[in-house]
Amino acid sequence: MKQLGWFLLKYKAMAWLVVGQRDAAGKVFESMLQTDPDDAYALASRAQLAVQRGDKIAALQDMKRLCELDGGSAHAWYNYGYLLNECGHISLAEEMFKNALDLAPKLDLAWYGLSLVHIRQKRFDEAVEALKKNTELQPMSPYGWYQLARVHMDRREPDEARKVIAHLRGFEPKVADQLVRETGLVA
Repeated sequence: MKQLGWFLLKYKAMAWLVVGQRDAAGKVFESMLQTDPDDAYALASRAQLAVQRGDKIAALQDMKRLCELDGGSAHAWYNYGYLLNECGHISLAEEMFKNALDLAPKLDLAWYGLSLVHIRQKRFDEAVEALKKNTELQPMSPYGWYQLARVHMDRREPDEARKVIAHLRGFEPKVADQLVRETGLVA
């Protein structure tokens, strides 16, 4: 169980973040990690600050450590996979997204991340499967639908892409219009 001092440090760091003082908040997270190097909250927070200042190497180190702690959480694995994907470590990112999905099969973000990895690897059949799962879990988010239409175009399935565009027109007409411009298709 966390001690009162831990909560005070957490709220102190949050207060620094609210007023835009990231460096001061970072020092608080460092203090928390000196007391407990396995503090998941402090590790995740320090990783987020590292991402914000563009230090992806430090963020990757913290995310890796966070995921090693007790198997990590599904969101930690997802975040680690997302960052690995951004850094071009595609195979490792795929593994991290799968770890996230092992822990939380309904984590739509991990399905989306996995689809992006498959797209980068030109594994379009697997990308379609992951995107269908993503859009099933998050039907009103345009991101999965957009990528699904793009993958159908990559697979030379314009009729399937048209169906996605027509579907998007019902709730995200701007995204549907963007796809029409990009693909030349009319739904």
